[in-house]
Formats: sequence, structure tokens, C-alpha cells
Amino acid sequence: MTRGLALGVALALLPGAAAADGIMLVQAGGFWMGSDTDDPNEAPLHRVYVRDFWIDRHKVTNAEFVQFLNVRGSRSAEGEDYFDWDDPDVRIHDPARGRTGPFASDPGFENHPAVEVSWFGARDYCLWRGRRLPTEAEWEKAARGIDKRRYPWGDSAPTPARAIYGRAYNATAPATATTPEGGSPDRVQDMLGNLREWTSSEYRAYPYAAGDGREAAGRYARRVVRGASHDDPVETLRVTIRRHYEHRGVARGHHFIGFRCATSEDLGEVAK
Repeated sequence: MTRGLALGVALALLPGAAAADGIMLVQAGGFWMGSDTDDPNEAPLHRVYVRDFWIDRHKVTNAEFVQFLNVRGSRSAEGEDYFDWDDPDVRIHDPARGRTGPFASDPGFENHPAVEVSWFGARDYCLWRGRRLPTEAEWEKAARGIDKRRYPWGDSAPTPARAIYGRAYNATAPATATTPEGGSPDRVQDMLGNLREWTSSEYRAYPYAAGDGREAAGRYARRVVRGASHDDPVETLRVTIRRHYEHRGVARGHHFIGFRCATSEDLGEVAK
């Protein structure tokens, strides 16, 4: 199936237009992206301009992803798995412990952020919602604001009231877990901690330029992951950290990667 036809199929199965239900406005403007003092992969510190966009306040949960799977099935039009249905870390199953559905969240994990979701599952879930994955630049602006801060909440060191980190393997917290001091300047929650996040962007060296092809990459592109996970150590928590995966890793889920959706559709000022 061609890429255009696949996108048409995805759009035909959308549940409706995007709406301002827990999605936050990040206003257009320039911001400082990257760092000159951390990993060379994050350099150089440079100015990037982004247009208005809206981004989910919280990461997508297992219960939300189950709704998508029970409409769309477990594979993309390209034949890529949406999630690692056979991985012991996954928290979504069908009664036969297989991949045919109907799917359900494991009891007690309905409101935890979805784990073991592939990049293709994240991409198509967001399309199904009438949204898309955020670009790498959008993710960083939503997390950082415009003042070069190191963390979403500022420059003060991480604490349990600001982020979910340093936990045991697969010990996620609910997507709406209380980190009252951890919000970003635009009131987006959990940008550092709980799970790292897929972005739409192909991995390329900085400076970031949206028009250089990295946001129009094909199926086999290396994809950027941003943020930090529940079992990451405190020294890895910073808004500039960037990781990436080759296609093999992009086509599989991971216990430390989740996602949230974004849109450029005008949804008004902010969600309530």
C-alpha cells in the first residue's frame, strides 16, 4: 500500500476532529534549543522558531491505546506492529494472550502511560485522534519554554514532587500522578520522568531545521526519543537530552518509551 493510501485509510477511521480535551497551547515564537554543555549530540545551542501548536497535557494511557487497538487492530498499513503484544512488560492483552483482540488493559494499569508501543503505533494512534506526534522542536519548546531552562520547572534539581525517576524496572506511575512542582511553562505535565517519548522527527545533527527533510522521512528513518523514564537516574534528567533508534527499534516497543500527541489545528487558548 502506498504511503498516501495508507494515510487515507488512517484518516478515514478517525473518531472525530481534534478537540481541546486536556491539550495545551504552546504559542508561536523562537526559543533556545539544545545545549553546549552536555552531550555533543545536543549541540549547538541554537534558536528555533515554531508556530502555534497544541500538545497533550499527559501521556497517552493504556486505556486510551486499547480503544484505538479495538478499532484499528494491531498492525499498521505497512505491516508494522503497533505494540509488543508478546512482550512480558506490556500491559495490554487479549483474552487469548495474542494479537487479535478484543484488547484490554491489565487491571490496575488502565491509567498508566502506555508502554511497549512502537513508533508506528504512536503515529497512527495520534492520526486516529485527529492529531500527530510532536516534532522534536515542539517537544522541547513545550518542555522548556523560552528561557534556556534545564528542566520543565526551571533550574532547581529534580525531586519526587517534580518528576518520576529512579524507580525500579517497569515501575511506572499513573499518567496523572501528582508531580505538583513539575509542570512546564505551558502547564504540560510529566515531560521528564515516567516514560521517554516518541517524536515525529528523523534523527539528524543540529541545528534543527524543520524544512530539511527530517519531518518528511519515510518508514525506515531513525526516530528521535525525548525525555526521561521512571527508571532513569537523576543525572539523565534534562530537557535537551535526545536519543534515537534505527528501524528495528522504531518498529518495536520499549518499557521506557511512551508518547503524547500534538496538533496544529486551532483549538483556542488552553484546555480547562
